[in-house]
Amino acid sequence: MKYATEEAFVAANAFGKGAANTAYAQYFVGNSYLNPLTDPQVTALHLSNVTFEPGCRNNWHIHHNAAQVLIAVGGRGYYQIEGQEPKELKAGQAVCIPADTKHWHGAAPGESCSHLAFMV
Repeated sequence: MKYATEEAFVAANAFGKGAANTAYAQYFVGNSYLNPLTDPQVTALHLSNVTFEPGCRNNWHIHHNAAQVLIAVGGRGYYQIEGQEPKELKAGQAVCIPADTKHWHGAAPGESCSHLAFMV
């Protein structure tokens, strides 16, 4: 769903936009925001809502020894596994990126995107 304004997108984000993702900014093209939903000192599950401004994406990367699950919760984005074509990711869709697989994910051009991210 495309929102009329960025404010409308943020207001519809049930998991919250979070704070500017400055700690990981070097790994992104564009601006992203991070809202941790679990406390890593309490649980082994690190669940976060990541919000990407329009056109923002992270760099190609690999998660060693764990798969990454992305659950789109707002807007429209893309992900790409090395050697494959980019695939659209819309609210309500989920994808599991296998461990040790080079990939990227982020927002579509002109649209923000939020997804929950965790490792399994």
